[in-house]
Amino acid sequence: MRRLLLILTLFAVGCMEWDYGLEEDFDIEASARGLFICNEGNFQYGNATLSYYDPDTKRLENEVFYRANAMKLGDVAQSMTIRDGIGWVVVNNSHVVFAIDINTFKEVGRITGLTSPRYMHFVSDEKAYITQIWDNRIFIVNPKRYEITGYIDIPNMTMEQGSTEQMVQKGKYLYVNCWSYQNRILKIDTESDTIVGELEVGIQPTSLALDCNGKLWTITDGGYDSSPYGYEAPALYRIDPENFTIEHTFSFKKGDAPSEVQLNGAGDTLYWINDDIWAMDVTAERVPVRPFLDSRGTIYYGLTVDPKSGDVYIADAVDYTQQGKIYRYSKEGELINEFYVGVIPGSFCWR
Repeated sequence: MRRLLLILTLFAVGCMEWDYGLEEDFDIEASARGLFICNEGNFQYGNATLSYYDPDTKRLENEVFYRANAMKLGDVAQSMTIRDGIGWVVVNNSHVVFAIDINTFKEVGRITGLTSPRYMHFVSDEKAYITQIWDNRIFIVNPKRYEITGYIDIPNMTMEQGSTEQMVQKGKYLYVNCWSYQNRILKIDTESDTIVGELEVGIQPTSLALDCNGKLWTITDGGYDSSPYGYEAPALYRIDPENFTIEHTFSFKKGDAPSEVQLNGAGDTLYWINDDIWAMDVTAERVPVRPFLDSRGTIYYGLTVDPKSGDVYIADAVDYTQQGKIYRYSKEGELINEFYVGVIPGSFCWR
């Protein structure tokens, strides 16, 4: 989801008209674990959807937002986060974040007026950040009032070249990777809403994670041939957030396109996509020579790890037009289940 395809498809600004139908009631147990799957859909087609999967019963429900609200989700479902029983679904090209009850999937509110939202991170019950693509600001919002309350301006970033992406917090400091035509990790003081540090990595860091040892991880895609920002071999970086320096660089071949850095529940094993699925102990000094799972000729597009069981879930975009597919593997690499969801499944959120 952070590859050249997305760069090419996010230039235009779309306006979403929500279509309405009939509401449906769901009977999801409040105590049940579950996995939400954001299916991006095709840019400007308004066919983004939300799926829900119960790993214990293997029950799958597709299009739960539409079925619960009698309204389409919108254009490009980018990401989702959960806080206190409310799921926040970020819909990029519809410029909106929907708040839904995670048991009924019904909308309880929405944040509008956003440029092109990517990810949402809670600092407190009354303060959250929303990153953007094609906007040199991070939006500050009050989730209780569904209001934009301020902005953090990002230096050396333009509307045409730059994006702020995933966020992880350690103490009062928030770390953000800048992906599109950028090469930085930002350090933000959440008390003053100011940038207090910048760390240069390789071209286009795609994702960000914080491991059990308090180390940050990011992976770069290296750009693409003829990119105005440059083209280089991608790399995986381990970063010490205390002194905000790179501890270790793991280099890949030029032309590789790694993405989706993820951790297991214990935070001691790192996973990522580079055609195949790779896994590595966070204390390792070199990348493995063999993948955890090979791609089998599919288009691996999204990745998550069950924080409880360690099962690995992989999103297959298939051909970017038909229904995508999810593969569920055990932590030993054995296939447990596979099922179809919406068009272009890209991101996951655990309940």
